[in-house]
Amino acid sequence: MTENQQITRMRCAWAKSELNIPYHDEEWGVPVHDERKWFEFLVLEGAQAGLSWDTILKKRARYREVFDGFDPEKVARYDKKKVRELLGDAGIIRNRLKIDATISNARTFLEVQKEFGTFDAYIWRFVGRQPKQNAWKTHKRLPAKTTESDALSKDLQKRGFRFVGSTICYALMQATGMVNDHLVSCFRFAQLKK
Repeated sequence: MTENQQITRMRCAWAKSELNIPYHDEEWGVPVHDERKWFEFLVLEGAQAGLSWDTILKKRARYREVFDGFDPEKVARYDKKKVRELLGDAGIIRNRLKIDATISNARTFLEVQKEFGTFDAYIWRFVGRQPKQNAWKTHKRLPAKTTESDALSKDLQKRGFRFVGSTICYALMQATGMVNDHLVSCFRFAQLKK
């Protein structure tokens, strides 16, 4: 795609920066079925709580490095020494609660995999195993949470996951293609509706 095409394409209003345009155009809303990708989005959406998504995108590459490529089996084995290292790393969000949650969420993620075969099989049940197709005309209409994200949040919390409130869960559902929340005027809406 040429730079001119990238600028002139109709896309969701939030996609404006050199970081979030490629994220919007290539990732946001694309159905996820890869286990590491699921764990990555769980970690990043939780890390974003109270911050902008752009902040997370800027730190995403470093997150991949320090969290072993988002391998939940490796992250589940992190100890106090590793937590101290992470707290000293300016390349990630240095919040003890979020770092501790990432490690405990990795352990819980592995438990869900044991119970359901894959995390993917578990999570897609919350939208009937296929992406929910919305048709928003403006971003003002987009909800911050839905009955599905409420149910997902409640179930994740019951299993012991942390930083998984309903608003975070809805952002996770949008990012991973469980719902298509691209505006109908956005070029990605029709592509992902197929």
